[in-house]
Amino acid sequence: MKEVLNTIQKKDIVSTFIRSNFQQASFNYERIHALAFCVDMIPTIKRVYKTKEEQREALKRHLTFFNTTPAMCGPVLGVTMAMEEARANGADISDGTINSLKVGLMGPLAGVGDPLVWGTLRPITAALGASLALTGNIAGPLLFFILFNLIRIAMKWYGLTYGLSKGIGIVKDLSGNILPKLTEGASILGLFIMGVLVTKWTSINVPLIVSQTTGINGEEVTMTVQGILNDLVPGLLPLALTLLMMKLLRKKVSPITLIFALFAVGIIGYGLGILG
Repeated sequence: MKEVLNTIQKKDIVSTFIRSNFQQASFNYERIHALAFCVDMIPTIKRVYKTKEEQREALKRHLTFFNTTPAMCGPVLGVTMAMEEARANGADISDGTINSLKVGLMGPLAGVGDPLVWGTLRPITAALGASLALTGNIAGPLLFFILFNLIRIAMKWYGLTYGLSKGIGIVKDLSGNILPKLTEGASILGLFIMGVLVTKWTSINVPLIVSQTTGINGEEVTMTVQGILNDLVPGLLPLALTLLMMKLLRKKVSPITLIFALFAVGIIGYGLGILG
């Protein structure tokens, strides 16, 4: 076995991390993120392989199909870096082993990454930013941009270093029920926060008068449909409208169609005095 001299250094890890933030730059429908993954591996390959021939062959290994959530590519990169380092120092690791591990990891990580990043993290941070933007506060879009990217960058960095430190052992960590529990917890949190924001953002008023009576002090007391609903179940109409929109979207109704339909219902309802 060769003497262990080809060791990945901290600057190689940092360089790989920086490159990984451009995962979508070379996106294509033939190999998705393959070229970006190959570029991410360049610092490691240059460090552990000394000859041009070895470097060339290593780069070719990483031009095969690769597709996972960009924010979740860190663990795959880290494990692959560890395997390339071990192979360069004499370990019996074949091309097939490296590619098989990449394929085996990218699927589960995409399965948890898509709902976690696109289905939970982005809507929550966008909702927080939008709540400020609706008041005219410039901090709204800035909050969304900074908060989303801070969390995304942290996921990339810690995923990369975790994968590198664990090596092939990461497969055991991901083979249990950690990922399903993480996905379920994130989904519950996202639904809870979005549910709270529904009543804050969606405003429906039904000013139809049910009755008018004279109070004890001689003042006229008017009872409306909206007042009754607010006393019984506050936020019922916004919730019902949100659930209806979700159902229609799941039935492949165009969002543009729904937006114009809401405009029409609002204008007609206001004209008839049903909505206010």
